[in-house]
Amino acid sequence: MAAILVTGGAGYIGSHTCKALRRAGFDPITYDNLGRGNPEAVKWGPLEVGELADKAHLRETLARYRPLAVIHFAAFAYLGESNTEPALYYQNNVGGTAALLDALRESKIDKVVFSSSCAVYGAPASVPIVEETQMAPLNPYGTTKMICERMLQDCALAFPLRYIALRYFNAAGADPDGEIGECHVPETHAIPLLLEAAAGESPAFTIYGEDYPTADGACVRDYIHVADLADAHVKATRALLEGAESTAFNLGTERGWSVRELIRTIREVTGRDVPIIVGGRRPGDPPTLVANAARVRHQLDWRPRYPDIATQVRHAWAWRQGDCRTWRRMRTQSAAATVSQS
Repeated sequence: MAAILVTGGAGYIGSHTCKALRRAGFDPITYDNLGRGNPEAVKWGPLEVGELADKAHLRETLARYRPLAVIHFAAFAYLGESNTEPALYYQNNVGGTAALLDALRESKIDKVVFSSSCAVYGAPASVPIVEETQMAPLNPYGTTKMICERMLQDCALAFPLRYIALRYFNAAGADPDGEIGECHVPETHAIPLLLEAAAGESPAFTIYGEDYPTADGACVRDYIHVADLADAHVKATRALLEGAESTAFNLGTERGWSVRELIRTIREVTGRDVPIIVGGRRPGDPPTLVANAARVRHQLDWRPRYPDIATQVRHAWAWRQGDCRTWRRMRTQSAAATVSQS
């Protein structure tokens, strides 16, 4: 099978993409330092443990597997952390991407699918958001994604390189087969935090701000199933292999759900109460982020299979009842061991 290198393939979206690649007939090679990834999620191809900054190891891995393309997920992705630790995000996200692009140039690998984000848009003046919307990120995380996209553009002018940047909105859900799912320590995403509160694993869920200019005062987000994101990465990879030109696509369902609507859905799906605390707004939280995904529909023939938020919650809830607890325990123990050794 043709090899595809997946940086950050032990992460949430990366691991689902590896499964989708295997189903599509590719051999996904995960390259991950496991600092925030889950080794248990690497099930569909080999794992190379390494840093992007380790030039010798990265180049040796590229030479050994000779991937036809690279899907680049490896990045830190906590918005709040990026506000308090901006240098860490520039060093890891921008520096890691620069190191990867340098290695690809030397290795003569000229196709990249880049994991970007709707965070590059900031708080746009109008929604749904189209790809031509001006980039004006509100936090260092979004800024690093914007810079990486610009790096890809510049490198594509400097040497043979074609890329597709996928700007996705809020990833949600879990593998419909229950084999993998979301496991972050600490967890920062709304749906798993709500499920923790529903399961009694946390005292309450905090709504950050209820005075936004939305229908119910809460933030509105476009939630997209992680399996649909994985499918889009496979389609983007195939497009590059078939000669597609460099471009960027939004990935979303084109439907926004407020935090209040999420809470109602969680209660309906789980049959449990969700204790709520209302707090103030967080810095850098736009009121509404909803995608216009017409371009990706037309050019990649991609459409989400699981656009309904209740389906996404059901899959995430089923995952939480299964291996999620074991994974979280192992991640927590690993994090504690790292702290004790430092």
